[in-house]
Amino acid sequence: MQREFHAVAEDAPGGKWRALFQKHWPAYHRWFLKEGDAARPSYLATERALRRHMPELVPLYERLIAAAGGGDAVARFLGLYCPTPYLTGCSQAVWTRDTPRLIRNYDYHPALWDAALLQTRWLGKEVIAMSDCLWGVLDGMNDAGLAVSLSFGGRKVVGEGFGIPLVLRYVLELCDTVGDAVAALERIPVHMAYNVTVLDAKGRYATVLVAPDRPAVSTFRPVATNHQHWVEWSQHARLTGTVEREQLLTAHLADPAETADRFAGRFLEPPLFATQFHRGWGTLYTAEYRPASGEAIYRWPHLSLPERVGAFQEATITIDYAGAGMPPARD
Repeated sequence: MQREFHAVAEDAPGGKWRALFQKHWPAYHRWFLKEGDAARPSYLATERALRRHMPELVPLYERLIAAAGGGDAVARFLGLYCPTPYLTGCSQAVWTRDTPRLIRNYDYHPALWDAALLQTRWLGKEVIAMSDCLWGVLDGMNDAGLAVSLSFGGRKVVGEGFGIPLVLRYVLELCDTVGDAVAALERIPVHMAYNVTVLDAKGRYATVLVAPDRPAVSTFRPVATNHQHWVEWSQHARLTGTVEREQLLTAHLADPAETADRFAGRFLEPPLFATQFHRGWGTLYTAEYRPASGEAIYRWPHLSLPERVGAFQEATITIDYAGAGMPPARD
């Protein structure tokens, strides 16, 4: 399967974001209604939840609704309040020696990915982030030097709260430090279990285990895969190898002979790099964030795309998930 991936710069929601919305809205609309219209919260409930928990995002939310052309379904979807459940894989780790780095693999199906890296200044901060649900964040970094990424927490429970990509958008738009991010993650309700790793420009890091049915727990774990305190969904754990991936990353971080570049390269190798798309997901990309320098590098087995806060360049890449990527075309 091939996907065309775009790195896009647009300070405020405009024509480029609108084109992204128009491209993906039909599929997102079907996904949003997958369990029936009545299964999703009303617009009033969605707006009320946003104003209560993330009021700073409300003006941007309203602007995006207008840019998308308005409508009840659009507004409810973009609110990402109690959205349709979804599962991902993912591995992420913080390298703490020499230059701290947050490195992660995002595992999902290529057809269900926005395939867009957005550089924005929606609320004043420059943010570079992998898009999900059109304005949510899978991973990214802001101009304060705060980097963040998510991985599924390996639990079936679904509750009242926001889709985690919108919470990560909030973190990058409003937070400067790991302490700021942890406070937000502990406060904002989420609809499913996720592990969120944050790293800031001073090398401070945390992994916050969030869930809809129990309080968030902030830890100093440098590694997160697809379980939380313990394995609670054994079938998912076996299919994704969550324990094995966690043990592998932990061992390499503890190895005094390991180097930062070698550690980052392991994310492009089995068992971290997955190609089991017939099971519903594989590794779509590897991201490496270096908050102290503002560098972000996106990798595939035979291709890399470097970006930097303050010097972002637009690009287009064709990625063949049966083989290698093609060199980026800089716009």
